[in-house]
Amino acid sequence: MPLSLVPPPIRFDQSLERVEADEAETVEQLIETLTRINETTLAHEKHAHRSVHAKSHALLTGELIVPDDLPRELAQGIFGRAGRYPLVMRLSTVPGDLLDDSVSTPRGMAVKIIGVEGERLPGSEGDVTQDFVLVNGPVFAAPNAKRFAASLKLVAATTDRAEGAKKALSAVLRGTERVIEALGGKSTTLLSLGGQPETHPLGDTYYSQVPLRFGDYVVKFSIAPHSPNLTALTDAELNVNGKPNGLREAMVEHFAMQGGEWDVRVQFCTDPESMPIEDASVAWPEEKSPYIDVARIVVPPQPAWNATRREAIEDGLAFSPWHGVAAHRPLGSVMRARRVVYKVMAKFRAHHNGVDIREPRSMLELGL
Repeated sequence: MPLSLVPPPIRFDQSLERVEADEAETVEQLIETLTRINETTLAHEKHAHRSVHAKSHALLTGELIVPDDLPRELAQGIFGRAGRYPLVMRLSTVPGDLLDDSVSTPRGMAVKIIGVEGERLPGSEGDVTQDFVLVNGPVFAAPNAKRFAASLKLVAATTDRAEGAKKALSAVLRGTERVIEALGGKSTTLLSLGGQPETHPLGDTYYSQVPLRFGDYVVKFSIAPHSPNLTALTDAELNVNGKPNGLREAMVEHFAMQGGEWDVRVQFCTDPESMPIEDASVAWPEEKSPYIDVARIVVPPQPAWNATRREAIEDGLAFSPWHGVAAHRPLGSVMRARRVVYKVMAKFRAHHNGVDIREPRSMLELGL
């Protein structure tokens, strides 16, 4: 059946993006700052980690199931035909240093779907993967790459320092955030500094935050809990005080006995004024364009973390929205910056860890 959105989804057009003249300079600033974060954590940990989302809590394998009854507007890109695709999922927290989990920060989800077909994005020619990179909040911390580069300098200056102070600050910020949310608001700044509520990450909904092409259209992606055992964890408190790796322990415990299912959803851009492409800090109003299911992710019970998975997924893979098909081209300033920055950061990890980071063509290549 056709979509009932009013107004209807706008068609993708190159003119929706507005490239600023100094974006190349912004990318260089981002690379410089992120490299500084990498070098700091490398010196402390003796191992190269990601400059953001450094600490992972679950490394999972599963399957993407695309149904055979999607209407034409939803049957776009890799969702254009029914199928089942193997995938890898990485759940993490946002900072670039490996903090005690009692410093409560936003959570991330990265998904790599394997075996997809279609015209490829620049730099991923010959690959058969599609990545989605998401965070458990609907908006990005800055409107564009330039503003993000400025704020990241502060983050770099505090990387790997004064963890005790960060724990204390996190507790204060969580209390402040609870007051703000009780009044119907939300502060992305407080959340990013340590004010993330201490809830179970498996109950969170994750968002692309920034738009992507969806075949003929433009959307934001989201992955939301579907199975009852995950929806039961939404807003469920998870006290990890005294447990430096408490989030990982909770996920290992969950997946040892249970699996989980998530809905993959899209939110169509129906109004470029209230749903801007270039301002990633603006939430697209769901009353104008609700999220709509397009596929299901199924993850069976499994070891959520071990040495084999760390080698294959944590060190052996890189996740980027630019690993994918042209039909899901990333859009906007933040996404354009990620194209170069993510590649440089992956090379840093590969060099210092002595590993070959490559895109898998099958699950067999991962040895899991």
